[in-house]
Amino acid sequence: MGKRTVIPFGPQHPVLPEPIHLDLVIEDETVVEAIPSIGFIHRGLEKLVEKNEWPEMVYVIERVCGICSFGHGWGYCKSVEGNLGITVPLRAEYLRTIWHELGRIHSHLLWLGLLADGFGFESLFMHSWRIRETILDIFEETTGGRVIFSVCKVGGVRRDVSNEKLDKIVMTLDGIRKETRELTRVFLEDSSVKNRLVGVGMLTKQEAVDLCAVGPVARGSGVNNDVRCDGHGAYPELNFEPILEDGGDCYARCKVRIRELFQSMDLIKEAATKIPDGDIAIAVRGNPSGEFVGRMEQPRGEAYYYSKGDGSKFLKRMRVRTPTNANIPALVKTLQGCDLADVPMLVLTIDPCISCTER
Repeated sequence: MGKRTVIPFGPQHPVLPEPIHLDLVIEDETVVEAIPSIGFIHRGLEKLVEKNEWPEMVYVIERVCGICSFGHGWGYCKSVEGNLGITVPLRAEYLRTIWHELGRIHSHLLWLGLLADGFGFESLFMHSWRIRETILDIFEETTGGRVIFSVCKVGGVRRDVSNEKLDKIVMTLDGIRKETRELTRVFLEDSSVKNRLVGVGMLTKQEAVDLCAVGPVARGSGVNNDVRCDGHGAYPELNFEPILEDGGDCYARCKVRIRELFQSMDLIKEAATKIPDGDIAIAVRGNPSGEFVGRMEQPRGEAYYYSKGDGSKFLKRMRVRTPTNANIPALVKTLQGCDLADVPMLVLTIDPCISCTER
């Protein structure tokens, strides 16, 4: 056995602006063990439910993450709606689904840019984020915000989107589809990119199951755990099938996200065609009593929202578990045996959001 050295990765690192810290135990240039250390941004999210009334908490929950903020708001509303035993109008469910899938496109394009930046492909980074701006423009036009939207509420949504505007969104997505295809072809076919991704960070299907990996990390190893299959929102009425790859490496996880980009565009187009007329919200009376769990398939994977009410205007307990939290064990596994130079790439391929992880 060679000499072992402990090298700290983070909490600040050029490839990952967010504060994650890993103690890397290495022999020569090979990582033998990775010991994660989180807890740099504790925000007391659960404590806030004691002083914010439950209708107001949706604004707080949206700020768990600025990239998938709509999904967090929807997940919280879904949990409280289950507590109250109310059914949301179908048009509102369609609008929620459309905004959620736009958020997935926005998140995956952002991640592709960060991945390109991670292996030094600056022009690819710029192109990814340039296309992403189109999605943010759609958000701004339909919700008034580019990062935090505040359109989801318990009982439905706050703003409607006309059918004409939905048609315009579909035309916009059709317009960026070709250049997105050209962009993603580089990730899938360029030899220098494949050299950094193929065969790196192997995670077998059994390991993904045993370590409870979620999202593209699990689906890149062939595990079907997409929460959109449970029948919430408009997904039961759309042509949806989870996207799986069985490579188990960084390339497979990248390919899942790229395929999901185009799937989300197709889902939005189909939803815009099928969306029914009707109300976008219902009146909500009473206070939550009991407990309920809502689950959402965020761009990074399954997020878990638990709420417990005692009939008062304040929730007694609220809990959020985000996908990065669930994927850290899988990350630690993939780091074992990798080259030191591949550590930033492996950290990026779980698409980490540390501020999500530390509520």
